[in-house]
Amino acid sequence: MLSASKPLLSPSSLIAMPIRPPPHAPTHYAPPHRRTLPLRSIARAAPSSSTAATAVSLPPSPKKVLVPIAMGTEEMEAVILAGVLRRAGADVTLASVEDGLEIEASYGTRIIADKPIAACADQVFDLVAVPGGMPGSVRLRDNEILQRIMVRQAEEKRLYGAICAAPAVVLMPWGLHKGRKITCHPSFIGDLPTFRAVESNVQVSGELTTSRGPGTAFQFALSFVEQLFGPHAVEDVDSTLVRQNKTFISLFCIMPFS
Repeated sequence: MLSASKPLLSPSSLIAMPIRPPPHAPTHYAPPHRRTLPLRSIARAAPSSSTAATAVSLPPSPKKVLVPIAMGTEEMEAVILAGVLRRAGADVTLASVEDGLEIEASYGTRIIADKPIAACADQVFDLVAVPGGMPGSVRLRDNEILQRIMVRQAEEKRLYGAICAAPAVVLMPWGLHKGRKITCHPSFIGDLPTFRAVESNVQVSGELTTSRGPGTAFQFALSFVEQLFGPHAVEDVDSTLVRQNKTFISLFCIMPFS
């Protein structure tokens, strides 16, 4: 027969016993999802400024091109220049020398410029390419802002060019043909200095490139693509144009100048 035994500990002694945490436990307990990292841990986790700088690489700035236009500009030359160079990735600005942005080209096509020429006066361009056409070439020649831009372009040895009537009508009065071999539209070839005139479809002489007319406008534009972006860019752009004549490289001549 079992007898009732005395409990080992009385209820009063259980209440009186203190509960001590183990020595390694934190004094104040925080749930895991509410804990914050020490400041030193955060600092070690953050990437250094040099690492962040090398991880972010800025893309190169696009080549900047200016194509000035006027009433009577040859529309094919202006549009082909802008279109081909934009396909290559250039930042092309069509700038009007007229009071408004809209011009009527030599065969009645209306073109709306991106901005007035005055807005381009203090900008730096990798290339300034002047389309021809009459009377557009005369109106471009008579614009003093464009003249200053072109003269500065030549003095600072950046690329510039003209096609059709513009080499004879625009560049010659400004003295930008001196010491260079140049070509132009057959109707104006007699106005060029005899010892400087050539009949190449596209003539590259130092920083100056000239060409003959609407029929050579694609070759003219592609020569700038090569000068700005290299021969591989010419192949890439030319493949999108579906041109029948693929003898581009032999159609323009690079000449030294004195």
